[in-house]
Amino acid sequence: MLDFFKKVFFNPDAGNESGTTYNQEEKLRVATCALFVQMAQADDDFSESERANIISIMKNTFSLNDDEVLELLDLSEQKVKDSISIYEFASIINENFSSDEKFELIKNLWRLIYVDDTLDKYEDKLIKMIAGVLNVEHKYIIGAKLLVQKEREQPL
Repeated sequence: MLDFFKKVFFNPDAGNESGTTYNQEEKLRVATCALFVQMAQADDDFSESERANIISIMKNTFSLNDDEVLELLDLSEQKVKDSISIYEFASIINENFSSDEKFELIKNLWRLIYVDDTLDKYEDKLIKMIAGVLNVEHKYIIGAKLLVQKEREQPL
């Protein structure tokens, strides 16, 4: 499975065994997961609770099973190590996500940030940078943040 993600992410025009051409779905998964990994690493403490949150988000967003999401997370971590900036990931998301999907992504990034109950200054800066690259207006960044804060106040 990891080879599948690598092949699709690094060679989007490659075909699968049946000879059909892949769409952008696999690249989109890696790019999305990579943004979550970057956010989790922003405060230099990629905790197990953050890892579990990313796994949950990716499973729910892309309907992945346990093995698929773990392989995706491993590949995304490697891509983040090899990347120069968030732009390579954000450009893929910009090409494929609607405004509503970008808003959901921003909400999920806020959920990830608040997993440890702390907003680090680097996390705050990074989410604004990501939102800017995704062309998400500041009012929607704040709206997403307030929605997530309100969710966290409600008893489970």
